[in-house]
Amino acid sequence: MSMTAAVCNAFRGSILHFLANPGEAGADHSYQFIPDGLMVVENGRVLALGGYAELHPTLPAGTQLTDYSGRMILPGFIDTHIHYSQTDVIASPGKQLLDWLEHYTFPAEGRFDDMNHATEVAGFFLDELLRNGTTTALVFGTTHRQSLDAFFAVAGQRALRMVAGKVLMDRNCPEFLRDTPDSAYADSAALIERWHGQGRLGYAITPRFAVTSSDAQLAQVGELARNYPEVHIHTHLAENMDEVAWVTRLFPWSRSYLDVYDHYGLLRERAVYAHCIHLDEDDRQRMVDSGATAAFCPTSNLFLGSGLFDLAGALDSGMRVGVATDVGGGTSFSMLRTLGESYKVAQLRGYTLSPLQAFYLATLGNAKALGLDDNIGNLAPGKEADFIVLDPESTPLMARRMRSATTLIERLFIFMTLGDDRAVAATYILGELVHTRACLPSAENLSNE
Repeated sequence: MSMTAAVCNAFRGSILHFLANPGEAGADHSYQFIPDGLMVVENGRVLALGGYAELHPTLPAGTQLTDYSGRMILPGFIDTHIHYSQTDVIASPGKQLLDWLEHYTFPAEGRFDDMNHATEVAGFFLDELLRNGTTTALVFGTTHRQSLDAFFAVAGQRALRMVAGKVLMDRNCPEFLRDTPDSAYADSAALIERWHGQGRLGYAITPRFAVTSSDAQLAQVGELARNYPEVHIHTHLAENMDEVAWVTRLFPWSRSYLDVYDHYGLLRERAVYAHCIHLDEDDRQRMVDSGATAAFCPTSNLFLGSGLFDLAGALDSGMRVGVATDVGGGTSFSMLRTLGESYKVAQLRGYTLSPLQAFYLATLGNAKALGLDDNIGNLAPGKEADFIVLDPESTPLMARRMRSATTLIERLFIFMTLGDDRAVAATYILGELVHTRACLPSAENLSNE
């Protein structure tokens, strides 16, 4: 193995990443855990990964070694559904989905016709993702074309791998947020041509949900999807029972909510449907057959009282499933907190989500769900070096609890139950440090103050 000193950086710590789905490959063959590991990064990609004792002697003179001994290095978290335009309405009290949209979301999104506002929010939003260890996300913008120009410009300046799209809606929403079937197509096509594939950026065709698009607009969206088969499709599906009933009234010819999207050619690989709570067996099978992904959004579903996603049923059926924060209906940017709530929702449905499965979903599983696993999702040599460092002593309680943990699985469970942004000691993009957090004082120091 050849390593050149000028561009190599090495990182020491406990290293964990996934090679396959623990639920399919079996836990013993699904992940690699190196208690004292070394990862070598060259030109933004993982060059080598292995034990510290084995790899350290091979490092060329001048290699910069960053020592995270006692901490855990993992691939960056991936969020499969989030709204950057709802950053300022997180933690807004209200009723269920449709009322919440009317009273909080739509007024907030109306401000994104201002490019300066969109740029400022995009910067804060991306800072918050990185602070929480999320290095890639599938992101909703607003109906304003400039909201996507702002987002992509800020994300591109930071060399982030992000996928986003302009919201499409021409009915059942405020007039100041409406586009038209023709403008939805034209604006989306222009944004795709400008931004998709620029650096690490990708585009998602983004109808908000079926009730806010007319038949004419959905037909245009389907045409857009046919003309740009390489981009993502991103929307909402079967989140709330009132929403499902509304779809039935608006599209009386459809067999189901999902059938509306399928009718217009929007059910395919790289199509991501947020929520998918109220699906029947036929719809699940159509999701499986098409290769579409369901984005499980536990904190949002609990906060808005939408229902409990059937994770076990989805996995058993063979559906692709990702996990997502869904900020601002979701109540945290933290994937650790999101995994903890995923565990609780699964418990209420009679399924125990293992820590291995949870961390797989947040990393390689979500990369596969987005069709990005050729580049991100684990730390295999050749992958882009987006990674995070978790600190098991980030809070006095976590440090105390970790001292009695005897297995990797137990430590992961503590991270996902007690962890939040404070547990993310560092975040790296293409091997470059973009966020670091000073360690909190130890429990002993705190008690002596």
